Amino acid sequence: MTVMLNAPVPGAPTAPLPGSRGLPPRRSRVAATAWAIAAALVVLAAAGTLQISWSDLPSVPGQVAHYLRLMFEAPNWEKLPRALFETWRSISMAWIGAMLCVAVSIPLGMLAANGVGPLWVRALLRGIFAVLRAVPEVIIALVLLTVTGLTPLTGALALAIAGIGTQGKWVYETVESAQEGAVEAVRAAGGTTADVTRWAIWPAVAPALLSFALYRFEINIRTSAVLGLVGAGGIGSMLSNYTNYRQWDTVGMLLIVVIAATMLMDAVSGAIRRRIMNGSR
Repeated sequence: MTVMLNAPVPGAPTAPLPGSRGLPPRRSRVAATAWAIAAALVVLAAAGTLQISWSDLPSVPGQVAHYLRLMFEAPNWEKLPRALFETWRSISMAWIGAMLCVAVSIPLGMLAANGVGPLWVRALLRGIFAVLRAVPEVIIALVLLTVTGLTPLTGALALAIAGIGTQGKWVYETVESAQEGAVEAVRAAGGTTADVTRWAIWPAVAPALLSFALYRFEINIRTSAVLGLVGAGGIGSMLSNYTNYRQWDTVGMLLIVVIAATMLMDAVSGAIRRRIMNGSR
């Protein structure tokens, strides 16, 4: 009598097939496909309402190359001294705007953080920050022009006011992400909210907030050139004037100065930020 060692025992459970053990059910891709189709329809609707002349697109690269050649083939360096002076005014405007923004946003941002300010203060400040973030710097500058006139002060105030919204949000998010150990230690020792802010929160978040302040200065340098286009002074006003007069060789020189100054300020500010965050390493 022959015994089959591998024969299944009647009534015993059948083992699952290899490769099918523990596999979760396949997720449906209907929702993802529907969202992708909806996004594509929105893009098509936006493109259709812009009244774009698609037949002109093939000529765009040639026109861009033509104007780049007019600007950079032989830049006019006669206006370089004035361009450097206006660039310095733009940098000064950006620096004053950054300092005013930081001086206001740090205390207000800390009050807007959970555990520091009361609920009604947090809600009010966060609402103000959201409104300021929604208004572009150019709009604020246009409103201030009626009060301060066509001066660099207009640009500095516009940069300061517009930056408070973003800077305040960075401040309270940084405070809320700080370690809780020092805060609990100060509270356990009987410290008030002011003591907690001074001796626990501020030492923990100061390097990050100083880094954000320098980053605000970098942003203001770029934005100051745009504000000059609406008459806020600086290199942007000079660039707007020569663009309107179609003096492309001078425009090319101004763009070179703007790019060089921006890259230089970014390098210096970035080195200082790395020193603040990483120490002397």
